[in-house]
This record gives sequence, C-alpha cells and structure tokens, in this order.
Amino acid sequence: MNCFNRRFRRTAPAHGSSKSELVPSKTPRINGWSWPLQPLQVVGWLVLIYLTVVTFGVFIPLLPRPWNAVSYAISGISFLFHFFTNIATVTIDPADVSVRAKNNYSTPLPLFDRAKQAHVIQNLHCYLCDVKVGPKVKHCGVCNKCVEGFDHHCKWLNTCVGQRNYRFFFGALVSAILSVFMLIVVILFIFVQHYLDPHILRSAPQFDTMLANTTWLLFLPLAPVKTSSAGLLTLAFITVLLCTICLMLLSHLLGFHLYLFYKGISTYDYVKRSRQKEARKRDSEAKNSCSSKPHSSAQTSPEGSHHCEPTLSESPSFFRFTNTSPLSSRLSDSICTEVTLENFKKSAEKENSFNYGTENPIQSETSKHLTSNILAYMNYIY
Repeated sequence: MNCFNRRFRRTAPAHGSSKSELVPSKTPRINGWSWPLQPLQVVGWLVLIYLTVVTFGVFIPLLPRPWNAVSYAISGISFLFHFFTNIATVTIDPADVSVRAKNNYSTPLPLFDRAKQAHVIQNLHCYLCDVKVGPKVKHCGVCNKCVEGFDHHCKWLNTCVGQRNYRFFFGALVSAILSVFMLIVVILFIFVQHYLDPHILRSAPQFDTMLANTTWLLFLPLAPVKTSSAGLLTLAFITVLLCTICLMLLSHLLGFHLYLFYKGISTYDYVKRSRQKEARKRDSEAKNSCSSKPHSSAQTSPEGSHHCEPTLSESPSFFRFTNTSPLSSRLSDSICTEVTLENFKKSAEKENSFNYGTENPIQSETSKHLTSNILAYMNYIY
C-alpha cells in the first residue's frame, strides 16, 4: 500500500459561509402566477394568443359552409378546454396538504444544509418545510416547498405538476395537440383551394363587392381587413411552421407521459433512474480503466489517467518506499491513517480560508506531518 499516491479532493465552500450556516433563500412560490414569471411561460402565452387570433379571425372565416361551422365548433371546444385546463394547472397550489395548512408563503425558507441532514426529507419529515409528509412527496427546489405526488417542475407553466393538478396538465396537453392539428388541417385546405378554386373560399358576403380575386379579407365578419394573396400565403406559411414545431413538441411530451403511464412511474422517477444508471455506467468504466493500469508506482504517472486519483504531491524519491515486510506494511498503514485523519482535521479547521489559486495551509501542515512520520520510520530502520 502506498499512501503517497492518493490525494483527497475537496471543493471550495460558498463564499462568505461555512457548513454550519444556513443561507436564507427566496419565499416559497404559491403557484404559476407567483413572481417572477418564466420566459418560457410568457412565450407560451404569446403563442397561444397568436394561434387563437389567426384561427378564429383569419382562416376559419374563409372556409365554405358548412365546414366553417364545424371548424368553429371543434376548434372552439378544444381551445376553450385547453384555456381552462391551462389556467387550472397554473392556479392550483400543488403543495402537500400539511404545507398548505401551515405555510402562508410570507417568510423565506432556509437553503438545505447537508452538514446537518443527509437528505431534505428523512423519515417522512421535511426539514425545510418542517412538516410531516407522505411517501410520494418531494421537495421542489424551484418552488421551495413540498409537492404532493411530485411529477416534475414545468418551466412552461412556471409551477410544479403534482397529484393535485396533473389531470388538468394532461387535459391541457391533449387539447393543445387537437387544436394545433385542427388548425394545420384548415390551413392546408385553404392553401390547396387557393390554387385550385379560390372562389370557394370567397363565400362570405363581404367578397361580393370585390372584383379582384387577388384581394382577401381578414377578421371576417366583424372587422374586415384587406390583404393580398402573398400576404395571406405568408401568414399561412408562418402559422403552419409554428404549428408544426408545437405539434412535434407536444406529441413528444404526450408520448413520453403515455410511456410513464405504461411503466407506472412519474417523470421524477424516470429521471432518477436514468441518472442512477448513468452513474453506475461511469463507475463501471472507471473501475475497468483503473484495473487495466499497471499497479507499479514506477509505471504510473500522476497524469496517466483521468479516472484514477493523482498523487498528493511530487515527493522526493527517498519518500517512496515499498512494502517489503509485514512491519513496513503496518507502518505504512499507520502513516496513511494518520495522514488521512490529519488531513481531514486540518481541512475542517481551515475550510473558510480555502480559496482557489492560493497556497493551501492544509497541504503545508500535511507535508510536515508526512516528513516527521517518514523520518521516524527511517530512524527506526537504521
């Protein structure tokens, strides 16, 4: 055993704090309307408003009867259903019942301190919310509260999706796919008929006074606005492109949640299992890489492997000795143990003064300790 071929990794503590301190954090969020709003949430609402305007103000009024009435009914129901389920998902507080009964969301909760507890929730008790929770409750770091039946935190809705609002989330997802798909079908029909038989799209009474076939009316029948064929087709192309992107994203999300239904797990469980699988794979690759390296210290260099631990320092050659007897093996084990304990002890005492790019006082103390042990060993030998 050669204890000088190891180095103990440490990370710098947070600036101005130590392990024993709790840094105040933001106030827990109530729902998706809590400030600040997420950029993706704003983008989602802008896209919804745009698609609603062009659906009911531009494209459906151009359809001939009775297809315009059918499109108004199907698109209207799907859009209204999506709107109310979206509002319900964002408005409902997904927090656990014990959190909702205790919290008034007016005082900030502390950040989690692993020096005091290994996990945020232990033995069905959350040390941040300070409440008893159920077995399926998880503490969301973004909302800073325990969520009942936690599935995931959605940036598009700016809230957590849990047991209390998951059904509304799923309903909003399905209705959004139906609405977007219906709009694509309507636009494709208008695009084809614009070249085959444009008169079928000009059945509204407002077109009777217009002689030119290249002029089209938008926002029928309440506020007609004239535009050209190029303007109408450009608007249709932009809308179809946006709808295609939305349909691909929403369909992928729906397929993923149907897969979760089939497996009987949540998004959180899926992500957790994936990370554990990746960690096991990296550990296996690291072990295989380390086992394939020569065990002789003369053939191993500090920069020879990205997975194995490099040496503690560039020690002189007389510091390196080989365990050729049981006595030297015991002394080496003893020295290594003392070095380890001394290293961790000094690290804990000097943690607040640890900075990158500066000399670490722990290393100087450890080097002195190593030197004294080696000299004692050499005196014992000679």
